[in-house]
Amino acid sequence: MKNEEKTVYPYIPNSVPSLKEEMLREVGAESTDDFFQDIPAGLRMQGDMHLPPPLLSEHELKRHVESLLSKNSTACENLSFLGAGCWQHHVPAVCDEINQRSEFLTAYAGEPYDDHGRFQALFEYTSMMGELLNMDVVNVPTYDGYQAAATALRMAARITGRTGILVPRILDGGKLSKLRDYLKPDLEIRCIEHDRQSGGLDGKALGNALSAGTAAVYFENPSYLGFLETGGEPISRAAHACGALCVVGVNPLSLGVLAPPADYGADIVCGDIQPLGMHMQFGGGQAGFIATRDEEKYVMEYPSRLFGITSTRVEGEYGFGDVAYDRTSFALREKGKEWVGTAAALWGITAGVYLSLMGPRGMAEIGEGIMARARYAMIRLGGIRGVTIPFSRFPHFGEFVVDFNGSGKTVAEVNRALLEKGIFGGKALAGEFPELGQSALYSVTEVHTGSDIDRLTRELQEVLA
Repeated sequence: MKNEEKTVYPYIPNSVPSLKEEMLREVGAESTDDFFQDIPAGLRMQGDMHLPPPLLSEHELKRHVESLLSKNSTACENLSFLGAGCWQHHVPAVCDEINQRSEFLTAYAGEPYDDHGRFQALFEYTSMMGELLNMDVVNVPTYDGYQAAATALRMAARITGRTGILVPRILDGGKLSKLRDYLKPDLEIRCIEHDRQSGGLDGKALGNALSAGTAAVYFENPSYLGFLETGGEPISRAAHACGALCVVGVNPLSLGVLAPPADYGADIVCGDIQPLGMHMQFGGGQAGFIATRDEEKYVMEYPSRLFGITSTRVEGEYGFGDVAYDRTSFALREKGKEWVGTAAALWGITAGVYLSLMGPRGMAEIGEGIMARARYAMIRLGGIRGVTIPFSRFPHFGEFVVDFNGSGKTVAEVNRALLEKGIFGGKALAGEFPELGQSALYSVTEVHTGSDIDRLTRELQEVLA
């Protein structure tokens, strides 16, 4: 702390000691430690952080950061088959061109009359998403798909007045952790086992778990492991029979070839729009959506902003703005449904650009291409000695499990060998699903060619020989 106070950083405002002392006097504080008095002393770090000496040259700092970034190995210079919630898709150049425009990039929280079209752009995005999902209402994006799922389940609990949440055993471990964290302490999550053949929810196990206290049944289609949940309609019927809601997580890119969840009984649909024109990034590029029918009991439980269109005092003119603003924490503050902060609105605009480019035909073509590529990859990799493909008799979208248990090698060994050949292998699954042993989740999208899949097959054969 003492060394820091003596250091003047040319690229950090107000780091001059005299200015810091002046600011402390202005607020009546003796030191910056006074700002942390609300945190118990036992939880505060004592002593120095043992940081290296400060870099006081902007050029030196930039060179240091670039040297750290250069250690990354990315999907630009390697062939990647990683997915599991963040996928490598083609991003049309116009998506980057529009989301970098200053009126969108810097319009953090403007009003309709000064945001240069941000409200309209987001209204257009939500309209196209509503058409894709066959739903009436879509929110301004949340941080990511994890938050969208957690919020959708809290909405279901408020609507039903119940506390039980049923989710599939086959679920992204990170998402399950987020759900448990977000829903505690007043909602209880119970995992439902899967059918050993199809991977989908076990109907008998679901029936035994449903009760008068169940608020929602949540499942995903496509599932985390890529197979399709073919029992969507009976699942929703079972949920509705006991007064629960059906909440479905979906990859929006799949809806050019798959029926939207609303068609088989979903009450709330959620997911991540990262596949719609967003690059994979180092911790960013995710945004979640929630969609429902236009019914008051649903609309009034959205914690996030909703944008609508209305006529103005000028005949023939329309404006765009918030719908039922008073239900949000922006208006109600601590009495809001949930706390709402910065949204991922820029990614909503990006997804709107992507959807407008693709159109219905483009969405169908890309969905068909991904399913065909995934099936081709499953057939090719399933032909390698020592490799099997679980759930291979059932349709998949984009991702599938590759079982290496019969090869004598671990997933870590396989991935290390593939990386030496310039290939990112699949995500190891043993930590999330011990019963799968040495298995990995592989992802195939529209960016993969037949020769890419053939190359992966050849390299895996060599690695496992």
